[in-house]
Amino acid sequence: MDAEAQKSFRDFVANRSSTLLRTAVLLSGGDRHAAEDLLQNALIKAAGRWQRIDEPEAYVRQVLYRQQVSRWRLKWPRRELSVGEPPEGGFHDADPSSAAELRVVMRGALARLTARQRTVLVLRYFEDLPEADVARLLGCSVGTVRSTTHRSLARLRAVAPELAALGPGDEERPSSRDFSPLEVRP
Repeated sequence: MDAEAQKSFRDFVANRSSTLLRTAVLLSGGDRHAAEDLLQNALIKAAGRWQRIDEPEAYVRQVLYRQQVSRWRLKWPRRELSVGEPPEGGFHDADPSSAAELRVVMRGALARLTARQRTVLVLRYFEDLPEADVARLLGCSVGTVRSTTHRSLARLRAVAPELAALGPGDEERPSSRDFSPLEVRP
């Protein structure tokens, strides 16, 4: 990599790594160490192809998603790390205690989902991607995305029924603002 490409890559990492880390934290179920590993591996792959990449952020995000998919395809299950403290930042509400409670409940509920369920929910609602894009990224059919989303939301409601009382009602579709309490600041 020449000097100009190195500077470009360093600028990209300096400007976008915190946003990409938040996505990686969500994909890894709140395990910051696993998220940092996921992001570091994605950035290493991007660095090797840096001069041939047209859209660096899209490329790195796709590598993140695919690496996460590869992790849940492993033959042996990985234990998930529960974190005692909720992440800071992101969610501004009139009642700070309500926002803090929502962050704790949402993070705990997401940690109890499988990696596949969590990945589909992050892509659909945090990244706000349409079903077709999620299916393309994960290498599955749109029907699989729909059924996984449906089962994931049902499981989320089952493991944390208190979310209905804290967040928007069932009549609203979840959006990225519903997941914003999960943002982690480096």
